Amino acid sequence: MNWVILVAAGLFEIGWAIGLKYTDGFTRLWPSVGTVAAMVISVCLLGYAMKSLPVGTAYAVWVGVGAVGTAILGIVLFGEPASTARLASLALIVAGIVGLKLASPA
Repeated sequence: MNWVILVAAGLFEIGWAIGLKYTDGFTRLWPSVGTVAAMVISVCLLGYAMKSLPVGTAYAVWVGVGAVGTAILGIVLFGEPASTARLASLALIVAGIVGLKLASPA
């Protein structure tokens, strides 16, 4: 169950990372409120997941899910480049996340 919570924490990380783009430097109220809420939820879920997962694994997976999701949404929402090298690099991050999961004792 803590792996599900950890992935949810990563999804909220994606939410706040993308939300930052819409806050306009925290000058827009509702995007800023949503972004800060996603930050708090993400970190709280990460902390809960770390109760039974190794800290290095949990943090790396959290960051990896956030990085991959944010990069993909950057491509989809903001027209950022989707070069072969960029997509291959994202695939390597996903491979690392899977490897950490498989190597984790929890």
